[in-house]
Amino acid sequence: MLWLVIWLVATAVFVVLEIISLGLTTLWFAGGALIAALLAYFNVNWLVQLLVFAVVSLLLMLFMRPIAVKHLMKDPEKTNVEGLIGKVGYVTKTINNLKAEGTVKLDGMEWTARSADDSIIEENEEVVVDSISGVKLIVTKK
Repeated sequence: MLWLVIWLVATAVFVVLEIISLGLTTLWFAGGALIAALLAYFNVNWLVQLLVFAVVSLLLMLFMRPIAVKHLMKDPEKTNVEGLIGKVGYVTKTINNLKAEGTVKLDGMEWTARSADDSIIEENEEVVVDSISGVKLIVTKK
């Protein structure tokens, strides 16, 4: 019964670690420990339990993790700078890459901006954010 307790405690520890990290890393070891606990309940040799724990954990990680990641990370929410890409703003100071000038107002904030295709974009024109380079928006005419 000692091995049953050990495997159940290991299962609980792996589950708690997974809850803390949310990285889909220790959950698979919890599955392996649970299967090993089942074997311990039926008094299977501890070496077999250990081997089954290792094999089941590895198989779960190799085959189930990609499926779980695919379903859990379906449409990750864009945050910070990534959330600006595709948004529409308007030019507050003419964008001229040769003169290293230009600003765009986007979501109530003023950003330094450059043209994606090196064209001059006049003041008050609408632009779309293509990408971000450092602290500069790279934009194109809408």
